[in-house]
Order: sequence, then C-alpha cells, then structure tokens
Amino acid sequence: MATTLPANPDAYLQQTQAIATTDHPRFLQQLALLNQEASRLTSDQMWHLRYSNAWEAMYESDYAKSEALFQDIIQHSGNSILADRASAMLLSQLGITKHYTEAFELANRLAARLPQVTDAKVRLPMLLNLSVSLGLAGQTDLAVHYARVAMAVVPAGDSSCYPAAALVEALFNGHRLKSDSPELQQAFAACPAAREPVFNVNLWLTLADLYVQEGQPRKALALLDRIAPELDVNGYVPYKLEALVNRAKALAAMGNDDAARKTALAAVAARPPDDDGRWLKDTYEVLYRIEKKQGRAAAALGYYEKYAALDKAYLDDVNARATAYQTVQQHVLAQKLETENLSRQNTLLRMRQTLDAKTAETNRLYLALLLMALASAVFWMFRLKRSQLRFKKLSHLDGLTAIFNRQHFMGEVERTLRLLEKRAGAACLVFIDLDHFKRINDTHGHAMGDEVLRQVVVVGKQQLRPVDLFGRLGGEEFGILLVGCAHEQGMAIADRIRHAVEAAMVECEGAVIAISASVGLACTGTCGHDLRRLCREADAALYRAKRGGRNRVMAGAEDGDLARA
Repeated sequence: MATTLPANPDAYLQQTQAIATTDHPRFLQQLALLNQEASRLTSDQMWHLRYSNAWEAMYESDYAKSEALFQDIIQHSGNSILADRASAMLLSQLGITKHYTEAFELANRLAARLPQVTDAKVRLPMLLNLSVSLGLAGQTDLAVHYARVAMAVVPAGDSSCYPAAALVEALFNGHRLKSDSPELQQAFAACPAAREPVFNVNLWLTLADLYVQEGQPRKALALLDRIAPELDVNGYVPYKLEALVNRAKALAAMGNDDAARKTALAAVAARPPDDDGRWLKDTYEVLYRIEKKQGRAAAALGYYEKYAALDKAYLDDVNARATAYQTVQQHVLAQKLETENLSRQNTLLRMRQTLDAKTAETNRLYLALLLMALASAVFWMFRLKRSQLRFKKLSHLDGLTAIFNRQHFMGEVERTLRLLEKRAGAACLVFIDLDHFKRINDTHGHAMGDEVLRQVVVVGKQQLRPVDLFGRLGGEEFGILLVGCAHEQGMAIADRIRHAVEAAMVECEGAVIAISASVGLACTGTCGHDLRRLCREADAALYRAKRGGRNRVMAGAEDGDLARA
C-alpha cells in the first residue's frame, strides 16, 4: 500500500470508491491515507472524500454521521452529480433508520429528477435505491419494476451485480422468491465472490433463509458453514447476525435444541446497541420454542414476551411504512393541486392587466379561462375526496382478514335490522368460533394462526350471498348476518359454512393442519329484531355448541335447541 498520496488524487479517489464493496479492507486503507493527506486535496476532491467517508459511516451503521455528511454534500457541494449520488445513498439510509416519511418524500423527488439524470453511473444507484425504498412501502410491483429498469441501464462493461441483487431483494421482501427462482441464479452469476464479495454473501444468506423457510435446514447449515470465512472477512455486523439467526432456526428445525439455543444466545449477545431488527424477533421466537419444548415455562414466557413485543413492533413498522407512503402521496397530490391553482391564479392576474384595453370578446375569453380553472380545481378536489373515502373504507375493515371489523360490523347489522323490521323481513345472526385456536397458535406459531383466520374467511365468503354481512368480532370469533333468511335456511347456510371450514386444510411454512368451528345461530322469527337479544341468543347457542363437543351448529333456545353436527 502507498504511504503517500499519488500524483493524481482524482483517479485515486475514484479507484478507492470503486473497491468499496469488492475489496473493503483495501478500501479502508486507501480511505485512511486520503484522510491523512486531506490538506493536499482541492475543494472538489474534498467533497468526493467526504462522500467516501459518508459511505463508510453508513456501512459501519454510524447513521447519524453518514446522514450529516450526505446532507452536507447535497446542500453545499455545488456538484450536481455528486449530490445526486449522495441523495441516492441517503434514500437508502432513511429507510434503514425508519425515517419513512422523509424517505418517501426524497423518493418522489428523485423519481421526478430521473429524466434529467443522464450519467448512467448516477442514474443506476438512483434506480436501485428507489427500488429498495418502494419495497419498504410494500409496493412490490414498483420495486421490481425499478430493479428491472436498473438492469437495463447498466453501462457497457460494468457489473450487473447491484441491480440483480436489488431484484432479488424486492422479490424476497414481497414473498415472491424461492430457492430455485431464476432471478436468484441470475444474481449469483452477476455477483461472483471473487469480484463482489459483499453482495455475494448477502445472496447466500438470502438462499439460506429460503432453505429454512422451505423446510431444508440441512442445506441451510451446509451453506452457512461454507460462507462463514467470507462473513468474517467482510465484517458487516448485520450479515453476521442474520447468519447466526438462520443457523439457530436450522438447528432447531433439525431438533438440535442445545446447539440452536447456544447459537441464538450468541446472536443476542452480539446485538449492537439499539438494534431491534427483525432478526432479533426471530431469535427470541427460536429461544421461546426451545424453552417451551423442554418444559422450562418461566424462561419460555420471558422469551415469548420479548418475541411478542418485537413482533408487534414489526407489524407496527409495516403499518408505519404503508401509512407514511400514503401520507406522502396525499401530500404530493395536495401540492400539485395547490401549484395548479396558483398557476391559474397567476394567469388570471395577468389577464386582468389587459382587461381594460380588451373588448367584450376578451371578457368572454376571461370567463372561459375562469371556468376551466374552476373545473380543474373541482376535479382535483374530487380526487382528494375519493382518496379520503378510500381511507375511511379501509378503517372499517379488519387488517388481517379484510372483512368488517367488530365496530363496523355491529353498526351495519343494527342498521340492517332496523330496515328489515320496518318491512317485516327476516334475518339470522350467526356467531362462529374456531375450535382449539389457542392450541394452533401455541403449536404452530402466530403465522399459522393468521393463515387459519384468513382461510376461514375465504371459505366463509364462498357460502355467503352479496347481501350477507361478514365481520371479525375479535380473535378467532366471527359474526355473520344472513339477510332475508328464516330459521331453516339460516341453519342450512351455517352448517354449510361449518362443513367448509372442517374440509379446509391450512398450509403455512410446510405445516398442514385441519380446523373446525362451533356455530351459534339466532333468528328474528323468534328473537325479534333487537340486536342485543339476537347477540345474547347467538352467543348462548355458541356456548352450547362448544359445551356439546364443538364442531356443530346450535340454534337459540327459543328455536328449540336445534343442533347440527
């Protein structure tokens, strides 16, 4: 390694940044020399050095330092190309640090600027980080689109590793990637270990994760053993943690509980301060299942509480990303409306300056322009209102199953009952409760429990008519209002739903389970149209169905204690 700065610092700066991911140890040596000889650099060369320092700070997870450096470059360097590169990296970091609103606002600005960016070496990272940012927002189709566009604009002679890896990440995060997916093999071909060690290791870790998900733990362990030396060389802490967690999950899947527990605890011990990433949630889940399996209830409960808290935080984070994205989109729409209104106001003001010298024909033209401006404003206001109505509709739905939540379901049932009472119409209220649902969660995990709930909704909808109301009352309990149904028809439909649930086989993460449901029914023909009484009778019937052995339909007491099983 050189001990003094070469005669051509520009070339040395470019060469240093070029090896940031391909030869990171050498990159650090050259970066140290550049910082040591910084007094010999020109102002523009100092900005390029600052960019490399920001990149390394981000690589080392010193996000406060890297963000300050990137912002300084964007605002003060005066170099548009370097500012665009810094903006692309900042976009990636804002997603990592969960500053989602700022990230999506920056993504909108970069997407708008893309047509003006002609330098392929700048355009490429902008496209890649737009793909990552939109993937965070749950916009998988857009994330995949930007990654594929990035693959198409790779300059001749340059590596296609980065866009190929970004495409894999977009598909993986969108749950569209399998261990034998051609996009994964394409990425391996584009990112050989000799030339792209950092991206190559990340791809192998992704494949190991897929092996674990697909029930192939031995393949996962063999792969993790093979790439262990590369993990030690690149020194990237998140990769090491991900490898430990995947190893713990694979060992647990093979029944090697002691080794899995030891590995999981090593991952927890290696946790950087304030890092509550998804890997930690998975680690606590492994520890919880091991302690529970071995009968250590207190330890299992402790790990479960940590897992549950992180799982809730993860789901909250997913919702925060989606909400931030929608908020930014609404803000952009509102800004566009404001800009267009201001533009039209300026046009009207200019027109007024000439009105004194114009004839009646000019006045008619002015009126036409005014009407056009008003029509445009009404149009954009209509779009805003439509978006607001869409958000209102989403607030009425259960987030997991996409049917009515309890509050909205009960309100709609009461409204429908009042209408039916006025015209002497019939209806049946059905309460459904899944049998032994807690056992499913405890045995197979909450992912399986969620899949069971979604599957019950799917088979339930297949038995219902468009006029019927379907809602989730909470946990594993559902409610249905069968509109226009007398007792016999209601019992028949309820029993069809019970049979459909019993026939459904739910599969999740390689496990397949059978489910059943207990059903209680109350009809207006005997209980009247009062919602509280119908709920009491349906709930009492459901209780009798549970008490009578589950997996059966029971009618209200005043319907003659009718039952079907």
